[in-house]
Amino acid sequence: MTTADHEHTEGRPRTRMREANGHVFDIRAYGTAGLMGITEISGVEGFARAARELHAAPNETELLQLAVNLAVKIINGGDHAGICIVQGREFSTPVASDDVVRRGDALQYQLGEGPCLEAVRWQETVISRNLGEEARWPEWTPRAVSVLGIKAMISLWLSTSVNPYGADSYGALNLYPDSIDPFGPNEYAIAHALAAQVSVALAAHREIRGRGVAMTSRTIIGQAEGILMERLGIDADQAFAYLRRVSQSENRKLIMICSEIVKTRRLPQ
Repeated sequence: MTTADHEHTEGRPRTRMREANGHVFDIRAYGTAGLMGITEISGVEGFARAARELHAAPNETELLQLAVNLAVKIINGGDHAGICIVQGREFSTPVASDDVVRRGDALQYQLGEGPCLEAVRWQETVISRNLGEEARWPEWTPRAVSVLGIKAMISLWLSTSVNPYGADSYGALNLYPDSIDPFGPNEYAIAHALAAQVSVALAAHREIRGRGVAMTSRTIIGQAEGILMERLGIDADQAFAYLRRVSQSENRKLIMICSEIVKTRRLPQ
């Protein structure tokens, strides 16, 4: 990949898209016409409301399900939609509009190839306008076409660049159309706008969740230290050193050791 291929805008997925034969084009080449499609199809107020709903979702699963529902509703040609989530090297599809997406994604995971995996690996949007002429995924494509009846595919990388050491990659928004080449500039613009909103909402949810976990962990560790200080007559630094030694000797996480002490009120042997 060239340096240009790595371009991205902070807080939203890359606007560069890769098609068959390695051809790359930029949605920004369409100017404002594509973005105006958001107004024409769903209305500015409607799209703004959808963005607020994504951020207000009570948990990540509901956020992803709402995003999938929106994708099917507002993206013309996006007949089937789902979201692939990546954690380390593991891929999963926690939400999907239907079984077509679940089976299509599962086949990609099984074979180790496909547009969703490529979108995450290349860190950009991957498009196949006509799967009948697609050569990039020789094992996945014929099976997806014959078994699932899909005719095209677009996978939009979900990420934000809040991480100073590189973009935080969450997975991909996958659209499985029933027709060949169903997307025009408007649809691409809407799909990218939705993917951007999903990415930012995911980042916010995970940051809040991370802070909550950190606060809970600190509370439990403090409680365990207090028990040790009382039982052994030691200070806070000595109590923490004690806990760390136990964690290392038993090869278990510190928070697990502390949780057991708080729950059982018994000191490690």
